[in-house]
Amino acid sequence: MESRIVLVTGGSRGIGRAIGLRFAQERAKLFINYFQDREGAEKTAQEAASKGAEVFLFQADLKDAEQIRAMFKEVQRLFGRLDVLVHNAASGVFRSTLDLTAKHWDWVMGTNARSLLLCAREAAASMPDGGRIISLSSLGSNRVIPQYGAIGVSKAALESLTRYLAAELAPRGITVNTVSAGAVATEIWRLIPDGEEILQKVRERTPSGRLLTPEDVAETVYFLASPQAQMIQGQVIVVDGGYSLLA
Repeated sequence: MESRIVLVTGGSRGIGRAIGLRFAQERAKLFINYFQDREGAEKTAQEAASKGAEVFLFQADLKDAEQIRAMFKEVQRLFGRLDVLVHNAASGVFRSTLDLTAKHWDWVMGTNARSLLLCAREAAASMPDGGRIISLSSLGSNRVIPQYGAIGVSKAALESLTRYLAAELAPRGITVNTVSAGAVATEIWRLIPDGEEILQKVRERTPSGRLLTPEDVAETVYFLASPQAQMIQGQVIVVDGGYSLLA
């Protein structure tokens, strides 16, 4: 990955942070996008730089098409191309489906699904043969999780969009895939009612005997960005320690 140009959206913390640091470990040229958590983004950038990576921060609200365009113009200005786009940025509203407002719906769909289309369009314009677009999804895309309706539907849309983008970009040597992660013990669970209890139940049910770490997810993303993954196209790769295998 040395000299590869990599952009990670939502890269200030959690899974996005782990993904950025994995690429930094191989001395990639790393763009870290964030929306609100500048302090977290700066800490991630410092750690990535300590690993030998060249790191750039870019604040952008991915619900805003103009801000997305500005972000990719900066990548183009500095390096003239983008090799890897990791679409990790996500937002959510934890409510029952019938309690969702139109504003909730538009916010979540705009951040999680619409932004993949906008980012992929900008990225593909400057991607060479061998380019990679990788997004992050979750098991709620095809399973019903309480209070998860808006997020689950947005992730289902993201996975479907992955397949369409993959078919259109494959002739150019660009792969498009998604990593669907099981429960990862990040700070987001503090915002969910009974989050710690839910995590414990997931841990007990998982055949592998432990929860995923952000680094587990990052390793799969890194593999999909490698030359060895050139013929993996339009797939949703589930990383959950076997949790979803059980009835």
